[in-house]
Amino acid sequence: MADRPTYRRLITAQPTIPLLALIALVCWPTPPLGGTFCAASELRQTPVVRAVQKARESVVNIKGEKTVPAAGAQVSGTSPGRRVNGMGTGVVLDPRGYILTNFHVVEGVRQINVTFADRTTCVAELIARDTDTDLAVIKVAVDDPLPVIDLGISTDLMPGEPVIAVGNAYGYEHTVTRGIISALQREVQVSDAQFYNNLIQTDASINPGNSGGPLLNIDGEMIGVNVAVRAGAQGIGFAIPVDIAMSVASRLIATSAAATAWHGIETDDASNTPGDGVRVASVEENSPAAKAGVQSGDLITAVNGVNVQRPLDFHREMLERVPGEKLEFRLRRAGEPVSAELAMADVPLPLKPMTSPAWDVLGLELQPIPADDFKQRSTRYRGGLLVKTVRENSPSAEHGIRPGDVLVGMHIWETVTMDNIAYVLRRPDFASLNPLKVFVLRDSETLYAYLPLNAQKTARR
Repeated sequence: MADRPTYRRLITAQPTIPLLALIALVCWPTPPLGGTFCAASELRQTPVVRAVQKARESVVNIKGEKTVPAAGAQVSGTSPGRRVNGMGTGVVLDPRGYILTNFHVVEGVRQINVTFADRTTCVAELIARDTDTDLAVIKVAVDDPLPVIDLGISTDLMPGEPVIAVGNAYGYEHTVTRGIISALQREVQVSDAQFYNNLIQTDASINPGNSGGPLLNIDGEMIGVNVAVRAGAQGIGFAIPVDIAMSVASRLIATSAAATAWHGIETDDASNTPGDGVRVASVEENSPAAKAGVQSGDLITAVNGVNVQRPLDFHREMLERVPGEKLEFRLRRAGEPVSAELAMADVPLPLKPMTSPAWDVLGLELQPIPADDFKQRSTRYRGGLLVKTVRENSPSAEHGIRPGDVLVGMHIWETVTMDNIAYVLRRPDFASLNPLKVFVLRDSETLYAYLPLNAQKTARR
């Protein structure tokens, strides 16, 4: 018995190691800031997990309420329709808050609510849209730069290749599913109004709410934009190849950039595969680019120190520029490096504007609405033009537009000012927009109509 206290003292005198610390020594042999996971954790960090972690912060969830009109109802319809909760997904294309999604996700939505991976939420505005490909660009106001999705290419995809879908499936935010590429270049008829071609087919589960979200490769790069699931089918989903989606996104972003400042460069956007630069297709006469010495055939490799590998890179750099702002261009001409300083300018107006393009072509007498007055309407639009008079037998009259309506958009462009109207109606490609889709506010409802127009009336004179 006399030895027992000594025995106890010997035991308590030994340095003790808590069980959790012992586990940490076994599984985490180096300090946390520069350490490694234990063997079990390394096994859990599969390529799929790493791909999702890489892309997760640049994927957003989209929700909003919209009014679904009665079957066949357009502007001339009398049914108020019914309200439904829409949901979808988007991917961040630019750190300033520009997000790509499907147009049907945000079409007619009263307020576009965006939720990020960290559960923070904000409201977005619709910037531009393309109804043919069902793609749209929306924007959120941000204080800090957002993480941008890494882009892959879709020209080298292989059937059987593993892929991952991330999205707001049935409203369950940031749902991850995986599968393989089942086939390429699929044609899909989703509805009477929507037809897709050249889609990626996958057996990764794509459900309502996944629309607009990324289809990732095993490296965490976006190789497609999820758009559709075949009704009644199991394990069949579809995505727009990323090269096609980025071509459309480039055009939509270029449209937004062109509304604020002018550079005069037309780029060759035929290929969206990353390369050594973007080729200049043409330069407008007397434009800032022409004055800076930019020439047709030049290869733009950088703007203000930012490398340009695909058209999207160039058009993103043109976003939110203002007249007078100077940009440093790095070019390659005949294989030799060339530098140019370009000063952005005001957007030019037509040399001989028509007295009233809205009246001549649309049959509408329009009146600007003061910004403060428009805000009281509590809509998601930035502004609109009040319809004062509708000309008898005009396209607008025949399709149900009436005095008191507010014109808020034509095709993919907003109509806040009369200059916006002139910009659309005098576009060189105006004939390709015929019939012209117009959007009007009537009370609190957004309605639309397709107006068949005579493109001859809009020709520059």
